Amino acid sequence: MTGTGIITGEDGRDRCSWHGGLPEYLRYHDEEWGRPVTDDIRLFEKICLEGFQSGLSWLTILRKRENFRAAFAGFDFEKVALFDDADIERCVADAGIIRHRGKIVSTINNARRAIDLRGEFGSLAHYFWSYEPRPEERPARVDRETIAANPTTPVSVRISKDLKKRGWTFVGPTTVYAFMQAMGLVNDHLEGCYCRHDVEAMRAALVRP
Repeated sequence: MTGTGIITGEDGRDRCSWHGGLPEYLRYHDEEWGRPVTDDIRLFEKICLEGFQSGLSWLTILRKRENFRAAFAGFDFEKVALFDDADIERCVADAGIIRHRGKIVSTINNARRAIDLRGEFGSLAHYFWSYEPRPEERPARVDRETIAANPTTPVSVRISKDLKKRGWTFVGPTTVYAFMQAMGLVNDHLEGCYCRHDVEAMRAALVRP
């Protein structure tokens, strides 16, 4: 299906083409991306990793994800919030992750902000899912052109502004929208991708936090 953003895999299934046929990326596309997540640890992990991804490819981060989990206590934000200068230096020296001091410091800062957010809203899930776009805020058709033309949305801009007001860092509108796509707050599997129907069914059955 040249030009549509859809490719047919060796298994005969039509998928979004961005996985490029790479095994780990294909698994991520099929098993994770877009499937709704309400677990606070996974939500925190993802928004932090999207911050690390800024300026890089997601595949780079995906291949280092287990190293990131080891470095950041499984992204348990209560534990990360207690990191000190020695932990910062340990992470900066860790060749298994992206050794960007600013993003490492940001993750620790955001862990502390996550605790505040949970205290106010009961959970990170409740906060983020409260921003789930209404049907009228979504495009009539999710195709390659629509996705390419909208790296941010009004909702991702609103979330970004609110998080920054609360002291979060590395949470620009593009980062936030990538987070929304991955965590299932929107279903951006393209029309024609077999996962689109599966994700829509999961979203329909989801009990919102």
